[in-house]
Amino acid sequence: MSAIMTASEVHKQYVEVISAFRKLIPDPALRMSFSRQADGYIRACAFGVWQADGNSSISPRHVEFYNAIWSPGSPVPSALYWEVASGVANFDLFQPPAFFEDLRQYDRRNGTSLARRFADQLTLLLLLFAAVDGVVSESEAGFVNACSDRLLELCDKDGLRIERPAIRADQFTAPVPPAAPADKREEPPQPEETLEELLAELDSLCGLDRVKKDVKSLINLVNVRKLREEAGLPVPPMSLHLVFMGNPGTGKTTVARLLAKIYHAVGVLSKGQLVEVDRSGLVAGFVGQTALKTQEAVQKAIGGVLFIDEAYALVNAGSANDFGHEAIEVILKNMEDHRKDLIVIAAGYTGRMEQFIHANPGLESRFNKYFYFEDYDGTQLMEIFRSMCKKNGYALSAEGEKFMEQDLQALYDSRDENFGNARDVRNRFEQAVARQADRVSQVEEPTKEQLMELKPEDLEEESPAP
Repeated sequence: MSAIMTASEVHKQYVEVISAFRKLIPDPALRMSFSRQADGYIRACAFGVWQADGNSSISPRHVEFYNAIWSPGSPVPSALYWEVASGVANFDLFQPPAFFEDLRQYDRRNGTSLARRFADQLTLLLLLFAAVDGVVSESEAGFVNACSDRLLELCDKDGLRIERPAIRADQFTAPVPPAAPADKREEPPQPEETLEELLAELDSLCGLDRVKKDVKSLINLVNVRKLREEAGLPVPPMSLHLVFMGNPGTGKTTVARLLAKIYHAVGVLSKGQLVEVDRSGLVAGFVGQTALKTQEAVQKAIGGVLFIDEAYALVNAGSANDFGHEAIEVILKNMEDHRKDLIVIAAGYTGRMEQFIHANPGLESRFNKYFYFEDYDGTQLMEIFRSMCKKNGYALSAEGEKFMEQDLQALYDSRDENFGNARDVRNRFEQAVARQADRVSQVEEPTKEQLMELKPEDLEEESPAP
């Protein structure tokens, strides 16, 4: 999860979290008490996190992270390996810090929520240290949650108010695949699709002529680079990261999934999986949490494609301090660190994506290939509707066919900024299926043909009530 983080970056995150919380404490004496105790207490908690990860031995990285836990104006630790290893081995039980009682007393007197906020900040910091090996394990997350629960129990006991749900460590764990039952044989792996099969699947998609041509040109470029490499010829650096521009429902995610497999088939990527995220999957509302959340998403995508839908939402023009900028920096660093086994595709509306790319020089230099997804016209929308019918075992009557052709052409002709392309077609199909079910349910012992047939009355949208 934090595979890219250096000790200096951990120190920076630590200082940001501690400084942000210190500023929340209005009382000078309480603020001073917190400042004196925080570093030593957090170091001890780091021992507990690392002890909880029983499958991981202490490494020099653990020592670097430990020595990064200090606040400006406080002594800088210089622990050696044996001191950290001994501290981890001898960690006993988690205990609330001495200043936590003072925070709760202050909250009781003033109706504030400092104690609960500290529990959240502690969770973020312990997740930061759990990620020393790049992944937050379930056992580490369990320890972090147990620490938070202990503090929150004391808050509940005091009747302290709740502003928002507590941060839980579970959402940052690396998923562990369930063990196969002992009495069953493992399913043999499915054969991977060949490049020819993937290209045939791409060609079968409705429309997208320009995109299909661009994908094939990209494959040709990759293949020729490999041939030049084998021939000992120079191969100039090339970025394979992409920008997908177009309205919703134009097939961007479908093409991205195919492209991930194609990149794998031609040897660019080791796995070829697609990990789809948007702003909510990358950005969080607390200092330090966004870097962890973004890194977790990136970690899942290594070996494949990270597909960022509505990527422009990461850039908040009204706030230079928006956490979306932190997510972008983490992504950019991963694009550099894993440039041989990670492809990032940023997608969204054409105009907004241009603003997104120009918002950061690092984005401009890494995203220099653009695929444009044009709106489907009326004929193509009808082709999509027919394919949905065929796939789901429905058939249009002659009148239904004529009605739908006119309806989808009208939908295209009157399109505006809310036009959803294939999504609008899917909505129409699902509504038609529901209306057909209402109609057929009134028929005694309907035939197979009646169960399949879609008539104009099934397809016509109901007029809104006046």
